[in-house]
Amino acid sequence: MNRSSDGFYPAAEEASTLSGVSWGAIFAGAAAAAALSLILVLLGFGLGFSAVSPWANEGVSAKGLGISTIVWLAATQIVASGLGGYIAGRLRVKWANMHGDEVYFRDTAHGFLAWCVATLVTATLVVGSVSSIVSGGVQAGASVVGGAASTVAQAAGTTDSDQYGYFVDSLFRDDRPAAISDDAVHGTVTRIFVRSLSNNGQLAAEDRTYLAQLVAQRTNLTQADAERRVDEVYARTQKAVADAKLAAQQAADTAAKIAAWTSLWMFVALLIGAFFASLAATFGGRRRDAVVYLESDAYVTTTSLPVR
Repeated sequence: MNRSSDGFYPAAEEASTLSGVSWGAIFAGAAAAAALSLILVLLGFGLGFSAVSPWANEGVSAKGLGISTIVWLAATQIVASGLGGYIAGRLRVKWANMHGDEVYFRDTAHGFLAWCVATLVTATLVVGSVSSIVSGGVQAGASVVGGAASTVAQAAGTTDSDQYGYFVDSLFRDDRPAAISDDAVHGTVTRIFVRSLSNNGQLAAEDRTYLAQLVAQRTNLTQADAERRVDEVYARTQKAVADAKLAAQQAADTAAKIAAWTSLWMFVALLIGAFFASLAATFGGRRRDAVVYLESDAYVTTTSLPVR
């Protein structure tokens, strides 16, 4: 076999001086994959927005939109990653004097590296939308709407600085409440309701009696009738707060599940993209090695020009 001047085989010299990674081919495949992936994602956004309608019972359902989004993500990864892997495998250098298994491994690695670079670039471009989906689901799942009564407080204008208004009102209570404005009465009743709902949900006896006195004063009802009205209204308020709390918890649970399923299927789609990028790189590498170089002699003919 042929040896070089220093006694080593040419293949050994090549193995000791050249890297097995063709970064130019990898970056070329990654750029193509990232660009195509971005185009397909934008196309998917456009198709999704066109299929959604703000009107009830119109357009695609939420479940249908979720399934179509997952399918589109998987298709995007297959097409874009496959193209990037094929380009990375087709443009890499030809490795001479190398076993077929090693060539197969290097082609697979080139496709995988092209997918990695393309994924990082694409994630950087769309990191805002992805992070908002995930963080929104995590925050919704972690937050428990235990202070549903605070909605009543905010609607009535009760703020954190007025959290002791209930106790201040207690200082001026009388068995015969003085006539005050409607706004003052509404504020007092609201603070009593908020205080009761935020604690154990039970209306204290002294609060119930005082509210009945206010109602009787302004409606000409008897004390007994006023107390019954207070009980009825407070019961309806408790039910409204409980319904709001349950709806908020269900919405938080739904958002958390959506975020979990979205993350899971994005993981699956990315794995599919990595597989197809590696597979396409091996196919492109084989096509690259199958190229036959043609050598031809170039003949140059000259003609004599007439002398003027």
